[in-house]
Amino acid sequence: METIDQIIHAKWLITCEAAHPVLENHALVIDKGHIKAILPSDQATEHYHARTVEQFPGHAIIPGLINAHTHIPMNFFRGLADDLALMDWLNNHIWPAEKKWLSHEFVRDASLFAIAEMLRSGTTCFNDMFFFMPAIAEAIDISGIRGHVGITIINFPNNWAHNIDEEFSKGMDFYEQYKNHARVVPTLAPHAMYTVSEDAYLLRILDLAEKHHLKINMHVQETVSEIDTVFKKSQLRPLQRLKKLGMLTPRLIAVHMLHVSPEDLSLLTEHRPNIVHCPESNMKLASSSACPVTALLAQGVNVALGTDGAASNNDLSMLGEMRTAAFLAKHATGNPESVSAPEALTMATLNGAKALGMEKRIGSLAIGKEADFVAIHFDTIETLPVYHPISQIVYAASRDQVTDVWVAGKRLLKDRQLTTLDEKELRAKAIYWGNQIKG
Repeated sequence: METIDQIIHAKWLITCEAAHPVLENHALVIDKGHIKAILPSDQATEHYHARTVEQFPGHAIIPGLINAHTHIPMNFFRGLADDLALMDWLNNHIWPAEKKWLSHEFVRDASLFAIAEMLRSGTTCFNDMFFFMPAIAEAIDISGIRGHVGITIINFPNNWAHNIDEEFSKGMDFYEQYKNHARVVPTLAPHAMYTVSEDAYLLRILDLAEKHHLKINMHVQETVSEIDTVFKKSQLRPLQRLKKLGMLTPRLIAVHMLHVSPEDLSLLTEHRPNIVHCPESNMKLASSSACPVTALLAQGVNVALGTDGAASNNDLSMLGEMRTAAFLAKHATGNPESVSAPEALTMATLNGAKALGMEKRIGSLAIGKEADFVAIHFDTIETLPVYHPISQIVYAASRDQVTDVWVAGKRLLKDRQLTTLDEKELRAKAIYWGNQIKG
């Protein structure tokens, strides 16, 4: 018998692999942080001796959820400014609060708090856009989660940098520090075309992306006012301008993408950027339209899911986001088959990995991939009986049923308890900062 690190037995393994998406009474064989084998439980016991054996007879094991668009330090602004349109929310509430409070300490504390929330709801990887990137990376290091950290570029002074040139300089220092990190992946994150409006800056971002093989995250066609602003400057819609600049490629992660004309759909189909759908944030901010997820998926465009920040959502639950995405697509199209439960789960796992360029490492349960996975308890009043496990996850399960979470084979949540973070300390920090902001 071969000795390995762990065997995880479960009632259901939901692999998010097309050939065998749901396996019953199977086991994950884990060694050195990777999935070594997936096989029936009796065969796993017969062929492998594990240093740790775990039994989950009432659980489904799924790949770790990937939150493809976040602003995690905004967790400490949750509930600060609700029931407002996007530009009012940004200009009159969020940006002034950021100017007053943002610092390395604030961002680190808020990031740790947000990571705790994400782990407790089954997220093992997130893709962030914010300031003070070293503080976010520090929180990733402490917690054990994975994070893609955006080098935010925005054309106005802020607490992180006095001007856009300093943002580039500090951003590339951050890249050099973390370019070989196992769980921190730097990306480029120009905020939007209305806040980074000069061609020279956008071309500079493109040059850095191509030179260093970096993804580019950007809010794109989120509101009508954004489209109008870009059109007045360039006589082009944002997607058309991105194409003209050479930025409309699979390297681009276009966030929101709500207002899509037939011509836009043709551009997306031809050039294949990745789309991140954030339905709950878009609905709460009443951004006037819905991302045409059904049409995009039908054209083979990769669509992932994100929560956006907790100041505009107001939570970081990818389980909730899947349910909303599926329901919204059905409502928008009048077709109950739009965004099926398996499609919603794939958007939150493998499609997120594809958007980040990580599909060979994470996003599904497959031999050779890193062991990022989540246990969801089905043996509850809320989710019994079980006929179709994937439907039960998307349409019925809540984040309270996430009991255990692993990243690279390391257990970060055990029986609903965080293993790398002190929950009592996190709550105390949140109360402290909340009192400061209120005061």
